[in-house]
Amino acid sequence: QLQVVESGGGLAQSGGSLRLSCVASGFPSDYRVVGWFRQAPGKEREGVSCISSSGDITNYAESVKGRFSISRDDAKNTVYLQMNSLKPEDTAVYYCAVDRGWLCSISSVYDYEYWGQGTQVTVAS
Repeated sequence: QLQVVESGGGLAQSGGSLRLSCVASGFPSDYRVVGWFRQAPGKEREGVSCISSSGDITNYAESVKGRFSISRDDAKNTVYLQMNSLKPEDTAVYYCAVDRGWLCSISSVYDYEYWGQGTQVTVAS
């Protein structure tokens, strides 16, 4: 059974940190590209960060560059999103997505085939 499960969301204070985890299980070996997206109330889902199948290439939205960091632990089938210096505008449901291939993109939700259910991140001012 193919599963994408996010965890690690919660309430943080402005300037604080959270680490999100994404565990992908049951996928064929070529499904290794992982992206993080977020959706705030009343807004469209937007790309935050992604990591290539090898882990050598990462991309970040301009709004999170220098504050968020994506990494992967293939032994645990887990991709992490370390979020530092959080701001109230980071408040959203964060989704992990998985796709096949090598390079990654955060341009479009249609670039990803499988999605998790999301984890809520709330940043208080």
